[in-house]
Amino acid sequence: MSEPSTQAEKAKTLVEALPYIRRFHDKTIVIKYGGNAMTDDALKEGFARDVVMLKLVGMNPVVVHGGGPQIGDLLTKMGKKSEFIQGMRVTDVETMNVVEMVLGELNQEIVGLINQQGGKAVGLTGQDAAFIRAQKLLVKSETTQGEMLDIGFVGEVKAIDPELIALLDSRDFIPVIAPIGVGDEGEAYNINADLVAGKLAETLRAEKLVLMTNITGVLNKDGYVVHNITAQQIDRMIEDGTISGGMIPKIAGALDAVKNGVKTAHIIDGRVEHALLLEVLTDAGVGTAIRGAAANRGQG
Repeated sequence: MSEPSTQAEKAKTLVEALPYIRRFHDKTIVIKYGGNAMTDDALKEGFARDVVMLKLVGMNPVVVHGGGPQIGDLLTKMGKKSEFIQGMRVTDVETMNVVEMVLGELNQEIVGLINQQGGKAVGLTGQDAAFIRAQKLLVKSETTQGEMLDIGFVGEVKAIDPELIALLDSRDFIPVIAPIGVGDEGEAYNINADLVAGKLAETLRAEKLVLMTNITGVLNKDGYVVHNITAQQIDRMIEDGTISGGMIPKIAGALDAVKNGVKTAHIIDGRVEHALLLEVLTDAGVGTAIRGAAANRGQG
């Protein structure tokens, strides 16, 4: 039997979660799933259990997953070097084939894990019913000012049709989405999962966007996690170089979401067990909450 102090702590946690369960009942939470949480077996199982719990207490989780490390590993085994520009993977035809294969396998694994925990997950890509329309993404050259570079089959979200997700949600399914979009000619585009999650959160008018990563949150110049920050403060951190490199697309998706109607965007450390529940259902949270000027963590 547990010690009384342990039982009291458990009871306190449950009581602390109650207002959040009430506040976010029937609200959509878009979760970008990536990093170590996707590679460690215990964390994978914990993530699936956490998603199912959010569904069972009345929230509507929608999962968008990445797969960058796994794609990189397979390319390395094939003898193909990964190249990144402005945090985006240069994607030729061969690389795109690898992207589709790896993301397809990961998608089915995540669906299986959620279903094993009692959820009803359905795997999708943006090509299903063409619900994620994409266009080619051009990125700024890092060497020539004003030059825009074509990095292959890398896309940006042109539009998202929410009907398919709404239909699944109405039947209590949990959508699990691989970030592949479809172009006007039916071509597939590799899209940054953080950006897909952000646009999806905007389109679905989500209460929250949660980005699970391999970092503890947004760091200030001194290397400390900033737990609460406004969109305006994030803009300044990008301008002065505090946020740079691969963090820019991650932050950009969250920033755009908050500026376009999502209440809060959270960047959390997926290496922390039950990070998702801690961020959504407790006062302190475990990462960085990005909000509009009028919001704070306590207000959701």
